[in-house]
Amino acid sequence: MHTMWKGTISFGLVNIPVKLHAATENKDIKLRQLHEECKSPVEYEKRCPVCEREIDSKEIVKAYEYAKNKFVVLDKEDLDQLKKEQEDKAVEIMDFVKLEEIDPIYFERSYFISPSEGGTKAYSLLRQALGDTGKIGIAKIIIRSKEQLAIVRVYENTLVMETIHYPDEVRSVQDVPNVPEETELSKKELSTAVTLIDQLTAEFDPEKYKDDYRTALMELIEAKKNNEEVTTAKDKPKPDNVTNLMDALEKSLEKTKGPKKKKTTKKKTKTTTSGKKKTS
Repeated sequence: MHTMWKGTISFGLVNIPVKLHAATENKDIKLRQLHEECKSPVEYEKRCPVCEREIDSKEIVKAYEYAKNKFVVLDKEDLDQLKKEQEDKAVEIMDFVKLEEIDPIYFERSYFISPSEGGTKAYSLLRQALGDTGKIGIAKIIIRSKEQLAIVRVYENTLVMETIHYPDEVRSVQDVPNVPEETELSKKELSTAVTLIDQLTAEFDPEKYKDDYRTALMELIEAKKNNEEVTTAKDKPKPDNVTNLMDALEKSLEKTKGPKKKKTTKKKTKTTTSGKKKTS
């Protein structure tokens, strides 16, 4: 299992060298976008609208937009230093609380915790203590340049860290539109609803729930593949250096010409027999 973070978790004077591993994986079926006409994958370019050209990732910097079209540019060195300062700190468990005190809306992502070398006994100590007390630990951790609030708890025989949202990241229910106030319900309606809930009540068994859409989509893909309803993207045409060179030369010539000047006609003068000049 891939290690995505190494560090130390501490509570009190106990320090546990640990590793984090992603506990879940996204199994969504990824569909590519093709050009309908030639069935080639669509490309997305990073393009500067001012310079009117495609730019390389090395030319991109990060910035914070504090007002419309006004930015504070953040150097990579500044961000790397800030990240290092935070990552060098041990993850300290600040409080212990009961799991049921945290509403599920706060939970974000789960990570398995494994002990690093020399951390087995301290790992076992924290796991046993959390199990005996029925508590979970509240901590902070830097993951992918973001400080996360997290909990440490026991899952089966393993310690798990779950990142949770900060309170200001959870939107207020007051902003939800069209939520009804207390509605008057008849006793019969409520009794029928409660009876239905009781009839459908069961112990939670995650194995009985399947992603029917994903299964049906894969079956459709396999059926089309077996029936040879497939397409092969055409090779991208190679640039013609001669044509490109001519285009570049022609454009360069157009730029050097500049705006066309209007022709001016000079008036001719004739001399008459009397010696006077006549304009024609």
